[in-house]
Amino acid sequence: MVITWRRLAEDDFPLVKQWLERPHVARWWNHETSAEAVERDFGPAARGEEPSEDLLVFLDGRPLGLVQRSRYADYPEYAEELAPILEVPGGAVSIDYLIGDEEQVGRGLGPSMIRAIVESTWADPEATCVIVPVSKANRASWRALEKAGLRRVAEGELEPDNPVDDRDHVIYRLDRPAGASTGEGDGEGAERGRVPA
Repeated sequence: MVITWRRLAEDDFPLVKQWLERPHVARWWNHETSAEAVERDFGPAARGEEPSEDLLVFLDGRPLGLVQRSRYADYPEYAEELAPILEVPGGAVSIDYLIGDEEQVGRGLGPSMIRAIVESTWADPEATCVIVPVSKANRASWRALEKAGLRRVAEGELEPDNPVDDRDHVIYRLDRPAGASTGEGDGEGAERGRVPA
């Protein structure tokens, strides 16, 4: 099995809309699913108007999921929210992720997808670490981070994505490995990549 990815394009929005409507995604993303809302929230990154990256991930050429990757420096309000719980160093990156097809959930693909995107993050020479806050109630999500090699470094209260959840969050981190390549690795850069699952 091979995991690949590329930057999300506007042609992908109907698929993203379908994924956001699925119960296993909607429970944790709590996202508006109208075509207008998807365009509003994903359009700027797809057009390169936002500094974040929305990456469409594939398993053996078939759409698997979505990873959003951003630098805390580009969204200082997120670093400020974390500051009482954990110092966010310069160059810190965060990710958010989903597997769209519920039939692929629980097969170990989440950790593989997360690991692939995190490893490609080191192609950015300024990336120092990956820090990911997760609702403490979302055990599947934080277990996927653990299996991908991130470690829990803090717990605290943050605003939940879904108002039905309480504010309890766990925070995971992975520091840039010593000697991590700052080149383009597989030759396809950080926006497009290919790794064995």
